[in-house]
Amino acid sequence: MYRKISALLIPTLIAAGIIGYMLYRVWGDLLIALEHIIPVYLLIGVLICLCAWWLRGWRYHYILKSLNYRVKVVVATACVFVSQTVNLVVPARLGDIVRIFILKHDYNTTYSEGISSIVVERVFDIFTVALLGALSLPFVLNVPSWFYTAIVIPLIACFIFFAFLIFVGKLTTQNKYISLILTLFDEIRRASLSLRSIVVLGASSIVIWLLDILVCVAVVTMFEQQIPFAVIVLAIVIGNIIKAVPITPGGIGTYELVVAATFEIAGVAPAIAFLIAVIDHLIKNLVTLAGGIVSIYYLGDWVIPTIKSALAEKIDGGQNS
Repeated sequence: MYRKISALLIPTLIAAGIIGYMLYRVWGDLLIALEHIIPVYLLIGVLICLCAWWLRGWRYHYILKSLNYRVKVVVATACVFVSQTVNLVVPARLGDIVRIFILKHDYNTTYSEGISSIVVERVFDIFTVALLGALSLPFVLNVPSWFYTAIVIPLIACFIFFAFLIFVGKLTTQNKYISLILTLFDEIRRASLSLRSIVVLGASSIVIWLLDILVCVAVVTMFEQQIPFAVIVLAIVIGNIIKAVPITPGGIGTYELVVAATFEIAGVAPAIAFLIAVIDHLIKNLVTLAGGIVSIYYLGDWVIPTIKSALAEKIDGGQNS
């Protein structure tokens, strides 16, 4: 019982502690910064974020189509919304397993196909984010050395992963357990390594992340700041790379800390940098939360008990292993 509580409470306290520390640093300047905002850009940021979510749903629809499942774009979007909404509440990205159960319930997919679809989505996200970060680095001064490491390692890892997929496709085995693993890799390869899939998933992923960056551009404009586009790109890239490490639910706290620190490196005042980071993440999280709630009602009442049972099983399994 106490382990279950601590699994949720400790990451939440870490997130609250980070945000609290950042607020303490700039509290005296926050009200001054808030007096000079242009609210219309907040709405623009929300609209851009909604466009990015629709495209995420379309991309997931395409991935499932590559696995021979005809899932409507609206359903695919709802699946992504629900899983990401759960990720806002619980740590370790446990919301991803909810998507697997939804697909199993509505489309009778196998668990390996559900996992494969998420792996493909994640790999293209990681590669695209790291690529955009690598392209922005030459245009930003005084970048800490660990930024280079944080960007280069995911790029290399993705290249190694794709090379491994090509190699493992030539393997055969009579062992049923190894055969299950090979089947998983074959599904990932089918959904991601054809020329058409590389072009479609690569292009859509680039647009998705450019839209994500443009949300932050809208927030920057809302505060009437002149921050170079390359700096904004790098801030969002590093924020999402750190966010991928499951320290806090939804990367809350860690994302804001890194994004704000990146803006401060570029000479932005700490209070403004903090507000930009917080509002950028708040827009994205609130759109996710709203979309998740609507999606749960759209998919059906059975989704909520499924979420509870999936998370309970995963948490209990993790504690017993």
